[in-house]
Amino acid sequence: MRLVVVSNRVTMPERGEKVAAGGLAVALRSALEKHGGLWFGWSGTTSAEPSSRVEPVRLGNVSYAVVDLTEAERQSYYLGFSNRALWPLMHYRLGLTEFDRSDYAGYLGVNRRFAKLLVPQLKPDDVIWIHDYHLIPLAAELRRRGVTNRIGYFHHIPWPSAEVFGALPFSATLISTMTAYDLVGMQTQTDADNLIGGLVALRGAHRDGERVKAGPRETVVRPFPIGIDVESFRKLAVASVRAATQPIRATTGPLGGRKLVIGVDRLDYSKGIVQRLEAFGQFLRSHPEHRGNVGLLQIAPPSRSDVPEYAELDRQSDEVAGRLNAALGEFDWTPIRVVKKAYSRSALAGFYRRAQVGLVTPMRDGMNLVAKEYIAAQNPEDPGVLVLSRFAGAAHQMGEALIVNPYDTHEVAEAIRTALAMPQSERVRRFERLYATIAASDIGWWTSRYLAALTGAEAADKLAPPEPPRKASGATRKPAARQRATTRPAAKKPAAKTAIQPAQAANDAALGEKRGSFGQRAGSKPLPNAASPR
Repeated sequence: MRLVVVSNRVTMPERGEKVAAGGLAVALRSALEKHGGLWFGWSGTTSAEPSSRVEPVRLGNVSYAVVDLTEAERQSYYLGFSNRALWPLMHYRLGLTEFDRSDYAGYLGVNRRFAKLLVPQLKPDDVIWIHDYHLIPLAAELRRRGVTNRIGYFHHIPWPSAEVFGALPFSATLISTMTAYDLVGMQTQTDADNLIGGLVALRGAHRDGERVKAGPRETVVRPFPIGIDVESFRKLAVASVRAATQPIRATTGPLGGRKLVIGVDRLDYSKGIVQRLEAFGQFLRSHPEHRGNVGLLQIAPPSRSDVPEYAELDRQSDEVAGRLNAALGEFDWTPIRVVKKAYSRSALAGFYRRAQVGLVTPMRDGMNLVAKEYIAAQNPEDPGVLVLSRFAGAAHQMGEALIVNPYDTHEVAEAIRTALAMPQSERVRRFERLYATIAASDIGWWTSRYLAALTGAEAADKLAPPEPPRKASGATRKPAARQRATTRPAAKKPAAKTAIQPAQAANDAALGEKRGSFGQRAGSKPLPNAASPR
């Protein structure tokens, strides 16, 4: 079996270049190297004329085949339909959704051309794995050209309800192309149910559990929550503290002994950055005893700056931060710092480890891997506390975080106060359970689990997740970096509950039903090696 990965963007590594640690690209490249494979997609550049053919470049066991777009295609396919129609729609922002028929035609045209260029590269036993909303109709275009290979799709962002998706013109036509896939992966069971519900409502498909049929083909729609390389990121955090790199010294040095709350997001309206700044301001107004003792660092590298809504968000975030700093700051203390630049993964790991609170409050998100990175980076003996939006896919797995409604600034403000006041024993208890969850469902687990389902393998690769770091005592204490498990750790008896703040308890209870719904549907066929994350 050869694996063929198709994604919107492909960055071809230079010969001999060391691949950056962590992330989806590393996981996909690892899977390609293991099976032998081809990575196909947009080069990220434009040319005067559309590519009429591709010439794969082989690096090791992986071939890379990239296609240039014309500027007109970039405007219609990428900036237009993908990012001004599908992106806001998928994030439930109907007021920001803009539909243009020429953009939709360009979107279909690029997918059609991708299919035309990919077909000559395929072999009879290839397994094809397509990624994300830019390429929804690609499998249908491949089927029209006679491709009978197994084709899977993974949707990295939320999938809205049928009522929301149905607001998109030609929604029934577009959603019907999902039935060209053999397996569709979603981040959560809610997203999977929304897609199946949309197929039933808009196309009259028939549902049988996780299987949906519209015409002769049967498609399986199932949640596969994506993870991170937990061990790699943990090591980065430990190393960054030891090295005390310049970005960490320069950014956190002025804090002195003050506590740090951190947010890390692309500058995107789905991330709730403006609402987060307002919530931190509300926290300081409601609890003035914390003024001068804690600061918020919001790292927000710009993205899609040529889309007007993003330029407006850039201006608005600056305005809100400036207003709050002017109203609440002192001559020797600035409560909010917004840094609009990208940092290396090593630097981010150091920031996370330094922060007492990780504030991850998107208005809607497919998964949000920042939440998992924050936990992976913590000191096991003195961890910080994660405050997490109930509308992030990660909330379906990470119930030991403080779960909040990001639309309620008072609730987020109280969660910040609760996190800062939480006793160490309670922080350690929550951290250990959260770490166990993300370690048991890391990026290797995700890749293996999905491919096992797509290929129909009897057993997925045996992936033994690392044990969560434990607090050692006395002469037997060992560095957490050296602790690795060779088998899945035995389940522990639940620890006795520590007293929880009333607001926090209410939040935990409110999410209980949602957490219980995560995972495989009742009656569905279990996946090999697919134990539900703890």
